[in-house]
Amino acid sequence: MKPSGSAFDLDATSPEAPSPPETLKEAGLTSTFINDLILKALYLRGTMVGRDLGQFFCLPFKIIREPLKFLKDEKNIEVMGGDLVGEVSYRFSLTDLGRRRAQEAMNMCAYCGPAPVPIEDYVEQTYRQAVTGIRCTPESLAASFSHLVIREEMFNALGPAIVSGRSVFIYGPPGNGKTAMARSIGEFMNQAGGAIYVPHAFMAEGSVITVFDPSLHQVAENVDHGFVDAESSVKRLLNTGAIDSRWVRVRRPVIITGGELTLEMMDLRYNAESKFYQAPIHFKANGGVFLIDDFGRQIVSPKELLNRWILPLEDRHDFLTVASGKKFQVPFEQLIIFSTNIDPKDLVDDAFLRRIRHKVQVHAPTRDVYEKIFHSYAHKLGMQPDPESIDYLYERYYSRGRSPRASDCRDLLEIVQSICRYRRYPVHLSRDLMVEAAASFIAEFN
Repeated sequence: MKPSGSAFDLDATSPEAPSPPETLKEAGLTSTFINDLILKALYLRGTMVGRDLGQFFCLPFKIIREPLKFLKDEKNIEVMGGDLVGEVSYRFSLTDLGRRRAQEAMNMCAYCGPAPVPIEDYVEQTYRQAVTGIRCTPESLAASFSHLVIREEMFNALGPAIVSGRSVFIYGPPGNGKTAMARSIGEFMNQAGGAIYVPHAFMAEGSVITVFDPSLHQVAENVDHGFVDAESSVKRLLNTGAIDSRWVRVRRPVIITGGELTLEMMDLRYNAESKFYQAPIHFKANGGVFLIDDFGRQIVSPKELLNRWILPLEDRHDFLTVASGKKFQVPFEQLIIFSTNIDPKDLVDDAFLRRIRHKVQVHAPTRDVYEKIFHSYAHKLGMQPDPESIDYLYERYYSRGRSPRASDCRDLLEIVQSICRYRRYPVHLSRDLMVEAAASFIAEFN
């Protein structure tokens, strides 16, 4: 999910930004690594201007000045031209010797992009922007749930779960808003928790692990990430009033996975050809929400999944393993939500349930709640509420054994809308149209 934007002041609630490094040592990089990174960039992208190299690596130019001089002295690169601004405007290109060395570097590790941050910096920043630091009150939480119709006792149970930052187990029959509630929690975190900082990549045990994922992380608005206006570029090059551009400022992530979740997805993903790693899916949710939807319907058993998470759930840290077999510790700073349609007693035993701190049961809507949801969605589609349509649904289905679902309102009314559009009727609601929509939607088998 990519949460929608809001007028909320992200800067006022965001954690402290990582400051830009002054030296290669402060950047947590070795001269060998940055030399190879420069060679790979020139190998893949051709001739590049000095300032463009700095922006490509998300580093101040002064950090790569000495490596460029070293590579030039070693006859790995050559200067193809420039202007009076100085080295920052020089155009650099590989020599034949540099091309061979770049190929060797590519064979060792093909990563070429923003310079990684050291694992120590990632750990420190992640704890600085932990979910447990978000202030949550009934008033502030209500705004993110205003579009939902839920019982007050259920709403009041979610607040303490968010404040604790611990795991939440949401269970109940399908179609009654479990996923919608998790998304609303994510929306609240976006507003109340402000933006957080995620690195493009970090270094651990000599390996590069990529973290920022544009398909999962929503970049916060009006943020300078390295490819912006001239004034910001100059500030970055001069290293004044800037943040460390190796970090991306994003809204707190809300990552949803379902039946496709496997144990392998929770380990580092190693690309044997490129020889670097991609962080596991739950790791990318640090600072936000990780929702396991349809828990119990994965190929892997619930017991195996929870066994994998016993330590992270208790101690708020996890361990990742690189190909050499070395392990390193990483934060597990996220609100993890298990959502299921299955009775918890049929999934796991009491010992496992004890480790899931909060349990919230979602019931099928009562008739008054159902009517509120139905009327709300009818207005959204431009229809006037029709009590006879609801009377029909209860007479024909809900009073005869079918449990009402909150999602029925949306699904049935959208079918009515489709019928009207197909027949070129003005979009409206009637008992007859609801009869037709229900016959299409609610399959009855002999």
